[in-house]
Amino acid sequence: MDDTSGVGVLDKAAAVLAALESGPMTLAGLVQSTGLARPTAHRLAVALEHHRLVGRDLQGRFVLGPRLAELASAAGEDRLLATAGPILNRLRDITGESSQLFRRQGDVRVCVAAADRPSGLRDSIPVGSQLSMSAGSAAQVLLAWEEPDRLQRGLANANFSAVALTGVRRRGWAQSVAEREHGVASVSAPVRSPGGKVIAAVSVSGPIERLTRQPGRLHAPAVTAAAERLSEVLRRSGGED
Repeated sequence: MDDTSGVGVLDKAAAVLAALESGPMTLAGLVQSTGLARPTAHRLAVALEHHRLVGRDLQGRFVLGPRLAELASAAGEDRLLATAGPILNRLRDITGESSQLFRRQGDVRVCVAAADRPSGLRDSIPVGSQLSMSAGSAAQVLLAWEEPDRLQRGLANANFSAVALTGVRRRGWAQSVAEREHGVASVSAPVRSPGGKVIAAVSVSGPIERLTRQPGRLHAPAVTAAAERLSEVLRRSGGED
């Protein structure tokens, strides 16, 4: 069966992307892997880089770009949102605190699903709210596993440090105390696509008086379990990226 589409430039661009699936490549490596002429391989790789379908690592080698992960995340969004409601409701009931699901969109994070504590003092974040990526446990989670260049840019104006994000990656969850809003604490954990990319953050938030200044001690296990359940749903329904 012919594996070409008949549109030569698209077939060649697809060959470049397919070659990068195996990992970072120099231009010489791309030429060898794709069989393209050196000027053609370079022109296509640079054009794909312009559209963020290809990127560069710290050594200047070509790698698959962040736009591919964003597109994959968007493809999984319906499954994620369809499943989020019951899981957030259960997380709220287990912890007694409001729960949320955040996704990153550029320089902000958006609340795409939520389950509020029904009564009493609570942290209510309406669906659709856009919050800063510079503060809060969900922002830490959404930034901690980013590519090095985006991580460094995100840290430029952040209320947390690179050391804090190292701790997030080690533990698998983040906490914040009065970082986003005075009197509010939160705990967040990552939701991953079938390929392992962090595509969302599950959170619980509430007053410091209840969550204390070490909210992770109280709620990290429940938040992490909820995030893992959402990740498992995506793995079962989406296969491997």
